[in-house]
Amino acid sequence: MTAWVLICNPRKYRLQEMLDDDRELTSWSVGRHLHEMREGDPFALWVSGPRGGVVATGQLTGGPFWLDEEGDDGYWTEAPGPRHVAPLNVEQWLKSSIPREWFSSHSAFAGATVLTQPFATNPHRLTDQQWEALAAEVEQAVTRTPEVQLPGNDDWDLRPGDEIRRVDLHTRYGGSRQGRISPSNTTNNVIFFTDPRTGEQHGYEDVWESEDRFRYTGEGQVGDQVFARGNKAIRDHLRDGRHLRLFIGSRGKVRYAGEWILDPNGPYSWGHAPSTEGGGDRKVIYFHMIRVGAAVTAPDVPVGTEYWVEDESTVPAPAVPSAPDPALMGEILSKHRQLQNALAQQVRDRGMKPLSPTPTDPAFDLAWQDGDTLTVTEVKSLRLQNESHQLRTGLGQLLDYVDQLSARAPQVRGVLWVERAPSEDRWLGICERAGVVLAWPGADRKAWT
Repeated sequence: MTAWVLICNPRKYRLQEMLDDDRELTSWSVGRHLHEMREGDPFALWVSGPRGGVVATGQLTGGPFWLDEEGDDGYWTEAPGPRHVAPLNVEQWLKSSIPREWFSSHSAFAGATVLTQPFATNPHRLTDQQWEALAAEVEQAVTRTPEVQLPGNDDWDLRPGDEIRRVDLHTRYGGSRQGRISPSNTTNNVIFFTDPRTGEQHGYEDVWESEDRFRYTGEGQVGDQVFARGNKAIRDHLRDGRHLRLFIGSRGKVRYAGEWILDPNGPYSWGHAPSTEGGGDRKVIYFHMIRVGAAVTAPDVPVGTEYWVEDESTVPAPAVPSAPDPALMGEILSKHRQLQNALAQQVRDRGMKPLSPTPTDPAFDLAWQDGDTLTVTEVKSLRLQNESHQLRTGLGQLLDYVDQLSARAPQVRGVLWVERAPSEDRWLGICERAGVVLAWPGADRKAWT
């Protein structure tokens, strides 16, 4: 087995366009070592240029062969004419490239042709030591904790039921304008589509098991489906900090069907479906999804992630021209976030870790763990005009949060955190009888016991 580096010159290849169009990369032009390249050889795809580096890895699926111009894969800026190509399969695209500087600083790559002769004809051979070093760095890049965390996603402004042209959807949120599953390179979203009008002919049999549960068939029309590209993005969405956004339809206007997560109790299974090109059945992936907000009861699913500090200066624009005074709405939102951030700091000051929800959690504002006890909070600002409404809403939300989380922590308690004492003392008794702590700055002793 020999490892190779394939060079992608961005002036000659439309690699980004190909990725945006969700086209599979199945071959690459080569000009030397034709009799040494073998099926099963690993390779790394290197984008040249000052900011270049390795962007993908995979395996060759055969030896090089001659390809006429008519068989061009369509990712050249100018048709190259007949040439030798190596068939291949990209197994993983890296979230960020392994830069040239890493290779230059690693002793194993001293004198490597990929550094000393970057414009030589493809491919460049790697020694066993060089491939082992690169494979270890790729593994770290794939498993490294994402810098962008999941809870903050204020840029998403579509609501379930909203319709939007697919071209406008991708202009706004990124992702390919074609294909069934469309991971975005510009936002933390994996956008996916279900359309019985076009899907069933390709073996895409999606099933609504209930209003909050959905079985979704992975992508790949020919041969057994594998965890690559869109399928991999869905499988790893929680680890990678990405939101799953479902749309009904696939062309023209599509309708948003909300945010989903994979069921922690059984994220996927395997089934069989006919191939688009005929022939026998093939293996397909069934993703088992739960609508965000539906209760996740798996006891081994951790609650929350590191607290996401809220921007207290954000002033929202009105959703429609007749919406309430945006200045007043901005003031209320700012007060809410000030209260929440201040409470998070108090949690830190007491030696505990404040938590924000992930998609597997109910939408609490803040939580923390103290021994076996999980405390979950709902934060509410209070104005005389809306005090009773805010307290009723917050109490109901907390009861729902505590019930959902009771299977995932030995003890769960709810704290309704408000900006001041309610004008009516009866709310203290109402919350106490409901098993919820009502507290505010300066009267917070019960929040910590």
